[in-house]
Amino acid sequence: MTNIEPENASSTTLVLKKLFQRLSQTDVDALRQVAVVKQYPAGTVLCREGAVEKVFYILRQGTAKITQRLSDTEEILIALRNPGDFFGEMALIDNSPRSATVTAVTPVVVMEIDEATFTQVLRDSPELALTLLHNSLTELRNTMHREIGELLQKNEELRQAYVDLQAAQAELIRNERMKRDLELAAQVQRGLLPKKFPRVAGLSFAARAQPAREVGGDFYDAFPLDAQHIGLLIADVSDKSIHAAIFMAIARALFHTEVRRTLSPREVVSAVHRLLLDVSSDDDMFVTAFYGVLHLDTRHLTYVRAGHELPLLLHRDGTLDLLPGAGRFIGMLDDLVLEECSIDLHSGDRLIMCSDGVVDARSAADERYGADRLAGVVKTCPAADAEAIVAVIMDSVLAFQGSAPQFDDITLLVAAVE
Repeated sequence: MTNIEPENASSTTLVLKKLFQRLSQTDVDALRQVAVVKQYPAGTVLCREGAVEKVFYILRQGTAKITQRLSDTEEILIALRNPGDFFGEMALIDNSPRSATVTAVTPVVVMEIDEATFTQVLRDSPELALTLLHNSLTELRNTMHREIGELLQKNEELRQAYVDLQAAQAELIRNERMKRDLELAAQVQRGLLPKKFPRVAGLSFAARAQPAREVGGDFYDAFPLDAQHIGLLIADVSDKSIHAAIFMAIARALFHTEVRRTLSPREVVSAVHRLLLDVSSDDDMFVTAFYGVLHLDTRHLTYVRAGHELPLLLHRDGTLDLLPGAGRFIGMLDDLVLEECSIDLHSGDRLIMCSDGVVDARSAADERYGADRLAGVVKTCPAADAEAIVAVIMDSVLAFQGSAPQFDDITLLVAAVE
């Protein structure tokens, strides 16, 4: 800070007259005589909010800003002050701490009047006192208008926040209700899958299902048809929605009804197809399925493959075959041609049936698991039982998938001939 003399008396007089239009020449001269002219660089704090300071300022050159603190890290701009404006009078009039901070935006030249001089000037000049009172009232009115506006804005923000909170609460309730519904649906769906398999001498079964979502579209089963035959079923409903879960339950119920009518897999799957068309004519949903009938005495397996993944047949010597069979998915298009195939199973054979969620699993690098990788894993298990094979395949798929999201249901059904 450097004390300077006014450039000349006339320039100071012009500033004072611009400031105090109602003052007499005598009052202007009196202020000019008692004011101390000083200059400050940009960034200088002339008045600090909360401080007790007893100086009245008249801005002669430059620009200053008036700010108030909102928090320790935030402030609000109240106004800008230009040549001819004054500030700091309230602290002298009501002997209160500064209500705001005034900072030089540019280098400034100000005229400063201390408390004693300011008081004497007011006594000697009623016009000056009236001017200051008028300015203070104007500032007070502007402050009130600004604060009222801010309060109205805050009130509107609070009202909107309350509306948003109500909407969020309603959405939370809906989400919680949907979550409970999905948990219930998942519980019901798990109840549809077999908890145990038939006990048959020389045969064992194992299965695993891991839905991509709370509920899935895959299902499997191994069930006695009569004293001489076992039914083997694995199927996959397109889509993974609640609708798919309902469609899965319907398809499962239809299969369990139709398998009691005939031992022909082609006739069973064809009947289920026709019934699904009746309940899904307006939908884009369909079912892929592998259904086989195993004769317990001869180990002769008759089966159809309706668009499902090719089952793998692992032999005791570690060789691997794919079970062929032509056929399209069911439940969507009218015309359906299914090839009924048959094969003899032998001691040590393992029949591995899976959904396409196994081979279509993706890694974090977006690589597909694939049929070749599955075949390689299966070939390592020629002497393993059904449970062990299911565990090895599932562990391999999940390890391959890693942190990548699961997009499809992963389902396995293994039948082992001892």
